[in-house]
Amino acid sequence: MNRNDQDFIVQKIRTQYMEKDTAQKDLDLLRELDAEVKLPANVFGYVFGSIGAIIMGAGMSLVMTDIGAQLGISYTMPIGISIGVVGMVMAILTYPAYKSILASRKKKYADKILALSERIMNGEVQGR
Repeated sequence: MNRNDQDFIVQKIRTQYMEKDTAQKDLDLLRELDAEVKLPANVFGYVFGSIGAIIMGAGMSLVMTDIGAQLGISYTMPIGISIGVVGMVMAILTYPAYKSILASRKKKYADKILALSERIMNGEVQGR
């Protein structure tokens, strides 16, 4: 291991034990607030969209395979199409619902995030 590698490792370990200055704490808080805004919308989008895709796939399976006959369903075409359409509607509505959730969360946290970002930006300008 050369000297540069050793210095890098030492510095990396050393920074874990140093006190964070207020600008760094504020930046960490800003990142947390940003994640707090986006996480619920992302979780909803992934879960609701996946469930919609699975339901749509189940409807397609009823139409295109003989699974319905094995389950004892005689007319699988209308049932499969109905289930597939429900899943397709769910999948289509995922993005508008995601945008709506994200917009409401942004509106809720906008004042905090803007005030904190302004404080960070002013602190950086004063430090120059």
